[in-house]
Amino acid sequence: MLIITIISQALLYLCLSLCIGTFMFSLVPNIKRPKITVSKSVLLVALGGILIFSFLPVLQVILFLSTRMAFIDSVQSVLFTFEIGKAWGLTLLITLICSLFVFIFDYNEKRRYGYIGVFLSFLIILSIAWSSHPSSIEPLWGFISDSMHVLAVSIWVGILIIVSWLSSNHDNWLKFLNWFTPLAFLCFGVTIISGLLLMNYVVNYEDYINSWMIPYGQALLLKHLFIIPLIIFAIVNSIFIRRKLKHGASFNPKPWAKAESIIILMIFSATAALSQQSPPKETIISAETISPTFSMFYSEDVHADLNIQLSFNFTSSLLLLLSILFFVLIVLSFIKKVPAALSLLVCILFVFCIYLSFMTGVA
Repeated sequence: MLIITIISQALLYLCLSLCIGTFMFSLVPNIKRPKITVSKSVLLVALGGILIFSFLPVLQVILFLSTRMAFIDSVQSVLFTFEIGKAWGLTLLITLICSLFVFIFDYNEKRRYGYIGVFLSFLIILSIAWSSHPSSIEPLWGFISDSMHVLAVSIWVGILIIVSWLSSNHDNWLKFLNWFTPLAFLCFGVTIISGLLLMNYVVNYEDYINSWMIPYGQALLLKHLFIIPLIIFAIVNSIFIRRKLKHGASFNPKPWAKAESIIILMIFSATAALSQQSPPKETIISAETISPTFSMFYSEDVHADLNIQLSFNFTSSLLLLLSILFFVLIVLSFIKKVPAALSLLVCILFVFCIYLSFMTGVA
């Protein structure tokens, strides 16, 4: 059930990105972007996905309570008294309004329709952030931080996924980069700042390494490690590809944009895993709460007062050097015009090696 929930939450972020990315593109003139056509059916499916995938955590609570009371009573209790239920009710209302708007109006016809779509997508994000972990810990700033985090990522990823997977050509790519590059760096900056604020609500910075002992910390570490190759691909797609396009119009940048979007989807998966785990500030370290993955590398007894630290040994140092080698290969793969798919594989190997380096270095 946990795996299904994690996948559903990753798909939820993907559906949010598709919606807001589609409406964002409707605001951009055709001469400043490749040819893109996102049908109403695709957008309606994405909105339906938002409804379904955002409901699964609510369903988990309903099923849990149904073991203690009648199923109908548990449904009523969760939907009308629990924050997660009331938040999903608001998501349901806004999503239905947005679906009706998409069905009736052509969002590509007039720019104001695009603005309405972006606004409705933003309201959906606010309703989902209402029931998040940070919002439950810090109702105001946790809610604001989580909303800004999801909004910035959704805009960045939504535009990237649509232009790389749903565009029929790569015409006007330079003009596309002229406005997307500063927007992407702005979104990345907001993501980092809001991410640090969100992290502060769930884990003390000085206990970051200790958090690796529990599933939440494992997912957080993987998320942070995947950000490293993401930065590389973002630089490649925004700076180096611009230079190549200026010297050769035949160069196709779409595979590299696709590779960047896949890395972000991996980060989505790690973020989805975070939403399903108990954060460090609410978790007491014990044999029952320790991550099975961490237990594979740490054989000592665990207890509530245990403090681990990073102490590189021969194995961890060797793996770190190997990860540095893969990091260099990521950069060289673009310079040597290696296929983007191979560069993506090298990125995954880089994350795998540096993760193993950290895990074998804990003591």
